[in-house]
Amino acid sequence: MILLGLTGGIGSGKSTVSALLASRGAVIIDADAIARELQAPGQPLLVTLAERFGASLIDESGALDRAALASIVFADPEALKDLNKIVHPAIAVEMDRRMKEQRETDNVVVLDIPLLAENPRTGLSGVVVVDVPVDVAVSRLVEFRGMTEDDARARIAKQATRDERRAIADQVIDNSGELSALSDQVEAVWQWAVTLPPAADDAGNRVPTP
Repeated sequence: MILLGLTGGIGSGKSTVSALLASRGAVIIDADAIARELQAPGQPLLVTLAERFGASLIDESGALDRAALASIVFADPEALKDLNKIVHPAIAVEMDRRMKEQRETDNVVVLDIPLLAENPRTGLSGVVVVDVPVDVAVSRLVEFRGMTEDDARARIAKQATRDERRAIADQVIDNSGELSALSDQVEAVWQWAVTLPPAADDAGNRVPTP
């Protein structure tokens, strides 16, 4: 298994890059997607969130009101810490389970992790960072997610800086241009990725692929 870390700030278009890698054969383990699964109606994690942040976070269909939760935690550092303590361990357990399923394969496995710079992982074969200027990210968040400019900038300010993300990168993808340019960069990253050594196991040893 070749194990890539993929990260990028909010509004960077990381999900588009992830989809382009998947189209080339990568197995995607998406931290945000796992979070949504774990917070689905009826899941224990959703109950825990409601106990901490209030039952009003659950809408009439029994689903989590993500916008309401975001408005709480991004305005309150202590609430954000509590959210991370509740959610991150559960996500990590599920990501590790999915990685173990791939361990003995020769697949390129992509860990799609928004906060990789803030929470580094060991054992990766390489790290890919999707990068855009802050103004581009703000414009996309306003246009495509309906945020106000102030809200978008506040969200970005709470994440790692561009320089901090780029510092952990083995490859940087500039997603400030057209989709065709992005696709060309992803193809170059894919050709690089398939040449990487397999990921290290928990003891730090390289695990040979079949």
